[in-house]
Amino acid sequence: MAETDIDALRVVGREIDGHVPDVAPALAWEDRLLHYNLVNPSNRRGFTIIVVGTGLAGAAAAAALGELGYNVEVFTYHDMPRRAHSVAAQGGVNSPRSRKVDNDSIERFVKDTIKGGDFRGREADAFRLGQEGVRVIDHMQAIGAPFAREYGGQLATRSFGGVQVSRTYYTRGQTGQQLEIASAHALSRQVAAGTCHLHARQEMLDLIVKDGRACGIVVRDLVSGAVRAMTAHAVILATGGYGNIYYKATLAKNSNATAIWRAHKRGAYFANPAFVQIHPTALPLMSQWQSKKILMSESLRNDGRIWAPKAKGDTRDPNAIPEDERDYFLERRYPAFGNLVPRDVASRNIRERIDAGYGVGPLANAVYLDFRDAIGRLGRSVVRERYSNLFDMYTEQTGEDPFTTPMRIAPSVHFTMGGLWSDFDMMTSIPGLFVGGECGWSYHGANRLGANSLLSGCVDGWFTLPYSVPNYLAGYLGEPVLPLDDPAVTETLAEVEARTQRLTANKGIHGPDYFAERLGGILDVYASVSRNPADLPGAIREIRALRDQFWREVKVIGTADRLNQELETAGRVADYLELAELLVLDALDRDESAGAHFRTDHVTPDGEAMRDDDHWTFVSAWQAPPTTGPGAGKPIRNYEPLVFTAVPLQQRNYK
Repeated sequence: MAETDIDALRVVGREIDGHVPDVAPALAWEDRLLHYNLVNPSNRRGFTIIVVGTGLAGAAAAAALGELGYNVEVFTYHDMPRRAHSVAAQGGVNSPRSRKVDNDSIERFVKDTIKGGDFRGREADAFRLGQEGVRVIDHMQAIGAPFAREYGGQLATRSFGGVQVSRTYYTRGQTGQQLEIASAHALSRQVAAGTCHLHARQEMLDLIVKDGRACGIVVRDLVSGAVRAMTAHAVILATGGYGNIYYKATLAKNSNATAIWRAHKRGAYFANPAFVQIHPTALPLMSQWQSKKILMSESLRNDGRIWAPKAKGDTRDPNAIPEDERDYFLERRYPAFGNLVPRDVASRNIRERIDAGYGVGPLANAVYLDFRDAIGRLGRSVVRERYSNLFDMYTEQTGEDPFTTPMRIAPSVHFTMGGLWSDFDMMTSIPGLFVGGECGWSYHGANRLGANSLLSGCVDGWFTLPYSVPNYLAGYLGEPVLPLDDPAVTETLAEVEARTQRLTANKGIHGPDYFAERLGGILDVYASVSRNPADLPGAIREIRALRDQFWREVKVIGTADRLNQELETAGRVADYLELAELLVLDALDRDESAGAHFRTDHVTPDGEAMRDDDHWTFVSAWQAPPTTGPGAGKPIRNYEPLVFTAVPLQQRNYK
């Protein structure tokens, strides 16, 4: 695409500072901790902190800050904290504790994480993830997570994609659920102690900003419809990713992007929105009426072998296909890593086989994940012990027994590496607004390694935000929270009410899901496993036209002063329609392939992603369009340069 064309869509802004200490990346976190400002224990109760979200990062941050003595106001749109989407992370949690003699270390963990993210994450953050990650397993076990053990009593581990060591701790196929339950119990303890105050069934609809600082939020009670404001000295967003923008993804249907998008429109930079992970082991769609996709844990790739028939359109029962007519294509193409290549590599290769005509199943939209060899080698009881609930879930969804018939899997949108930009302290471009977990960006670069999501949630919530937030608060000792009658509060409330009224008063003909499904179709075609730059400008035009149609034709049944799930969905879809344009713009702007961002015009001779390190070794931090000036109406792409010293830039090679 011509340079002038992209210039018509966005403005290149300024270089921004990630505030990483000027020391070796391995020493950055230790140095930062040493120089953080502290808050005296007797002064902590005078500070109010809002935490939005009760997943692993949010529940942990709230519980830890409450235990320290701060006044914490916790918001969730669920009826109880433990229903947060962290429960769906099945396979395990990484920790470089080096308890096996397989040459693992913090340094190797950092190398795997940086390389897995295709050198588009912050190196110092990856070191913090590994260094604090060593503490995570003992901490989570101490608060109740029942990790699997070997026969001799030591904690069991397994491997995940993108690594050649065994550093993933697990609770069978329920790791996210067990870690979330333990963290929610820790939060409940602080609620009982009175340091944390829980606000359930409350959805954040906007951020209150005063004099450039985050000072509170506006929420809607999902039962009564009441809209109110809560002010605080600092706000932590731990609201998860935006994968449901694709409509049919592996996320829970209520997962959404409203909190981070509202913060973005108030001034928070949005980092790398085009970095969206396509998970290789989801269940394929079995009908167009299926409401979402279902994730099968990546841990299955430890013992399952991925293959497709060597003949196109082969509809035979998989057990009837002889060994010499099976193509174990990941093992063939990547002999060093085999089925444990990173997710972006596995997904692209699976999609290539399906698109080339080798797909299997009723809709020819899957490949096989086969446990025949593992069952023969280990025995049925061992395989059942490792994966029993995953096998049961597969049987419940498909009616097939994976002990006797290979699973069918297909790629699906799963995790978003993009999110609100934050500095090394996890503070966004709005002072006082912090992020934790998937709604941030820093660790994973252009592709998240499996089992690093639960790790990052734990590290953010338990071992980072409880240090960095007090450092910010120390500068506001004795300052009261913003009064509820302040114009910044009343004006934000009025804007939320006006937006809600616009939705409920619209005399349209289509429900919000109609537009969500059409948007998901656009993104699936143009901005999924691969992105063709020639098609992306047309995708932007389609999204703009759909957004215009939404505001003309959306119909919200019912009123705002009551339980109204159509209204909830409509507000979220309105935000998706804006975020989607930025996502596609970011994919068009980033003129390279990197990890999950696979541009068809930047491919190596052997079909791998080809980075452009000379021009794109930075984080794209998008600023909301200004309303005046020469760049009015255009998003501003600021940038934070990325420097790699401990893990030198190199072409990824998993062969």
